[in-house]
Amino acid sequence: MRSSSRTWLHLCRQTLILSLLAAVATVAFGGTALAQEPTPTPPPAASTTEQPPADAVAVSGSLNNGGERLADIDVRAVDASGGEVARTTSAEGGRWTLQLSPGSYTFEIVSETLPDGVSVQGEVQRDVAAGRANTVIFSFGEARTATEVPFYEKFIRTTVDGFRFGLVIALAAVGLSLIFGTTGLTNFAHGELVTLGAVAAWVFNVSLGIQLIPATILAIIVGVAFGWLNNALIWRPLRKRKTGLIAQLVVSIGLAISLRYLILVFFSDRAEPFDDYQAQTQNEWGPFSITNVNLACIIISIIVLVGVALMLQRTRIGKAMRAVADNRDLAASSGINVERVVTFVWCMGGGLAALGGVLFGLSELGGRVQWEMGFKLLLLMFAGITLGGLGTAYGALLGCVIVGLLVQWSTLIINPDLKYIGGLLVLILILVVRPQGILGSRQRIG
Repeated sequence: MRSSSRTWLHLCRQTLILSLLAAVATVAFGGTALAQEPTPTPPPAASTTEQPPADAVAVSGSLNNGGERLADIDVRAVDASGGEVARTTSAEGGRWTLQLSPGSYTFEIVSETLPDGVSVQGEVQRDVAAGRANTVIFSFGEARTATEVPFYEKFIRTTVDGFRFGLVIALAAVGLSLIFGTTGLTNFAHGELVTLGAVAAWVFNVSLGIQLIPATILAIIVGVAFGWLNNALIWRPLRKRKTGLIAQLVVSIGLAISLRYLILVFFSDRAEPFDDYQAQTQNEWGPFSITNVNLACIIISIIVLVGVALMLQRTRIGKAMRAVADNRDLAASSGINVERVVTFVWCMGGGLAALGGVLFGLSELGGRVQWEMGFKLLLLMFAGITLGGLGTAYGALLGCVIVGLLVQWSTLIINPDLKYIGGLLVLILILVVRPQGILGSRQRIG
């Protein structure tokens, strides 16, 4: 009995030991097998972000729906075959940028990413090329059906645009005309004063975050300071050395080229927009159609030019300026400090040129600043002051308004891209027919 019990206990003990060993082996070999089992790799997430091509060109824009900047909106570029080549999402402020190789593309907004109640008027086709501003502008809201505008309405609207453009040219050119009247210098660097004013306003507005109106006031101060430095460092020493006017003309051409490319180096070779007043709607008043910005440009130009006219007629410095322009030696013999008058003219010319640059960028360049915008305006300024009469402030006003009207009226006949040719033809014709200009005479007016 005892031997049976011992045998049974021995068998139970062996069975328990074998069971434990089997369990340990199962865990050990099963864990190894599981460790060796390959884990399935999840499929890569779909992405449209790729490395930009080696010849990439930046294409940018700003999504603006009637003043509301749209962020987190997808913008994509499609090539000629209909395939998507790039996609991006607009950042804060509605700005977006794509890097594309040069070529023709169709730019679209992914409608699924638009907020409720916001619609876009379709796609935009653009030729992307290096060395120029590649900007894409989307129009939001319902597309309006095209209607034929009567010719008289086109003429009226073009006349308003020409009047506005002429006032802006006059604002920038008054200083150029007064500098010629008081010193005899034909300053080819005056266009760079225009560009400098616009660039200074852009720096204050975009880089420093100052609203555009106070930024423009600061830019005018910069223009005044630069005009003073111009005279003090270059032109006053040349006058004291009795340098001839032809030599001074050559110096002004060299100064213009130097300043133009310095602006290119430190600014940008692309058109850069102001932060403010980008989205503008047309105000329709019968046959008249004008944006608030263009209306403000007209009002500001008229107020400033009337102020300059009153200053020339009523103030002591204005009378001294007219006296120096009429006869420099006689003015000096009568007790007028000629150098002080010339310094004031340079400061005023720099400030007016800076204001004209800002208004030119807002009204003519779609709220953008270009590094050679002053150079483009320079020949039109010369055409205006030559047509009105060199050295006369009132002649500059009259001639520039006429040039502005002729430039805009020419768009009714020729391609708008060629409209500045009309102003240059006026310059050639007036030099052939009446070199002294409309108001030019031996006795200067204004």
